[in-house]
Amino acid sequence: MKNIFYYFIKYTVRFASKCYFRKIQIIGLENIPQEGGVLFSPNHQGAFLDPLLIGSVIRQQVTSLTRSDVFGGKLQWFLNALKMLPVYRIRNGYSNLKRNEEIFNKCRKLLCSNESIIMFSEAAHHNEYYLQSLSKGSSRLVYEAQIDSKFPIYLVPVGINYGHHTKPLCDLHLVFGEPIEVRNFLDDSMSKAETINNIREKLTSGMKKCIWLPNNDINYSIRKKLINRINTEMDFEDLQKGIELMNIKAEKIYKNKLGFKFLLAITCIPNLPPLFLMKKVLSLFEDIVFYSSIKFTAGLVLFGVWWVILYVLMGIYFNWIFGLPLVITCILFLYIRQNLLFIK
Repeated sequence: MKNIFYYFIKYTVRFASKCYFRKIQIIGLENIPQEGGVLFSPNHQGAFLDPLLIGSVIRQQVTSLTRSDVFGGKLQWFLNALKMLPVYRIRNGYSNLKRNEEIFNKCRKLLCSNESIIMFSEAAHHNEYYLQSLSKGSSRLVYEAQIDSKFPIYLVPVGINYGHHTKPLCDLHLVFGEPIEVRNFLDDSMSKAETINNIREKLTSGMKKCIWLPNNDINYSIRKKLINRINTEMDFEDLQKGIELMNIKAEKIYKNKLGFKFLLAITCIPNLPPLFLMKKVLSLFEDIVFYSSIKFTAGLVLFGVWWVILYVLMGIYFNWIFGLPLVITCILFLYIRQNLLFIK
């Protein structure tokens, strides 16, 4: 049953992502090793949307390491079905930190069994484009797994590049970098700490190659403005190079005029109930990094249910023939609204 649910979510996310994002570029799927244990190490700019996107495009099932405070209660079955394991932090209590070793032991066994894992090496999510300093956790995990395994263990750098961190209908570039074969770093002349640091440095370099804007340097704020709806239609390598050289155009700023506000309000009318509920749901989250994840998941439910209700009501009280055009109108107005938000 859990296996069926996993694949249901996998293909639902794959379909929903084609609706949520304007254009998706997936680069480097051929870099994913077909044998051995694989640890995917993506940057972390989209909360729980990040592992869902990765899991939806790769062939194999994958286990994700997730913050521990979402575990327990009624969600536990679903989290288990989605192959998620908890990671504990200091704020979860010092005693809980010791439980991480148990989780890491499970992960080592998975890698030694030629399974795949997603682990966010930045340790925490954020809404900046640059790569934050990597923790040693993922490098230590693959090192220890390789020591125990007779099969090769790989570390695959992944770049998740969102055209906008909170708005739907942006572009998405999902980049899988060249795999790092961990056994190539094993050297009896080096200590465990030195080897882990070398793996982390290689991973940092690999992840930066997968990200539009990898460095937080003196020109970061200028380069960040180059990430806009016009430029993100470019191929990944061209956009990354254009941002680095700063030879592409920055986004134009539009004045928020009264006429624009009126037009935006008109486009809200057919979908007022789900838009209102979405606003209420978002207000429950102080951390805006969750916004894209909430819009992706809750939006799929709220708008889907609303359109079904409209279709049924139209069929009951008027004629079923008019139900489909009404739903199409709602979708069209939502599409126009989301595009208008980019020029607000």
